[in-house]
Amino acid sequence: MSSIWPAGPRRVLVVGIDGVRLDLLPELHTPHLDAVAAAGFLSPVEVDDATPTMSGPCWATIATGVGVAKHGVLGNHLGGHRLDVFPDFTTRLAKAHRRRTFAVGGWEPLFLARDGGPLFNAPGRLSYIAPLEDTPEAWEVCDERVTAEAEYVLARSDDDPQASFVYLGAVDETAHFRGCGEDYRRSVETADARLGRLLAALRERSTYAAEEWTVIVVTDHGHVDAGGHGGRSDLERTAWIAAFGPGIAPGAPVGPLHHTDVAAHVYAALEIVPDPHWTLDGRPFTAAVPAL
Repeated sequence: MSSIWPAGPRRVLVVGIDGVRLDLLPELHTPHLDAVAAAGFLSPVEVDDATPTMSGPCWATIATGVGVAKHGVLGNHLGGHRLDVFPDFTTRLAKAHRRRTFAVGGWEPLFLARDGGPLFNAPGRLSYIAPLEDTPEAWEVCDERVTAEAEYVLARSDDDPQASFVYLGAVDETAHFRGCGEDYRRSVETADARLGRLLAALRERSTYAAEEWTVIVVTDHGHVDAGGHGGRSDLERTAWIAAFGPGIAPGAPVGPLHHTDVAAHVYAALEIVPDPHWTLDGRPFTAAVPAL
């Protein structure tokens, strides 16, 4: 049986922004993502050869810390998964370590028992906010409501989730409908503004000065110019992670990153040593080893 660890001052927020192309970020106004990078790092992630460049497999890898061979999610229908054996970090922390955890978003397979889901099976608090229709405009409204819900939960020290996951899906949906042009770029900038609101919510906490926050922002895959993913092009396979927090030196280069590292770093940030039986494939973010 796993030990019960005291909560302590450590807290983690993971913000998942679906389908954000790394190559376009330098052209866009993303001051809040830039601030995360300046306080820590922003580095590329390559979706590995075994993983389809689709949201289901990539988010499953990010949330569980294991690859597709273990979690079994191979498409956007999550059927056939092994998430009972390899649960997401919000569920594992709530069950094995009695931590308060929180997950919120609007894509059904992540949060509901539909399409083979949910990925986030049993966090301490779960909020599913459905888009009214499958359009970029409806997804922007959905993300706005998701952000407001997350602001409410994160800003309250009495609710106090130690690990949270916030999913924003409008950027990906915009690319599917309209390609990676002006509407897509505007959606990325809007997502960045929502990230800023989440960061502000942390600072509003009455206990913030005594807390040690790790913030991780991650995307799952890229897009081709016309919008779409699932192939093996560099644009589709290139994702990224940005993070700051205890143990992350501002501006220092990090070693090669993998999506599996996100969950591994969540545990490390909370000072939890993973049970070897979890067989995590990732490892906490580490500094790059200088070339000899």
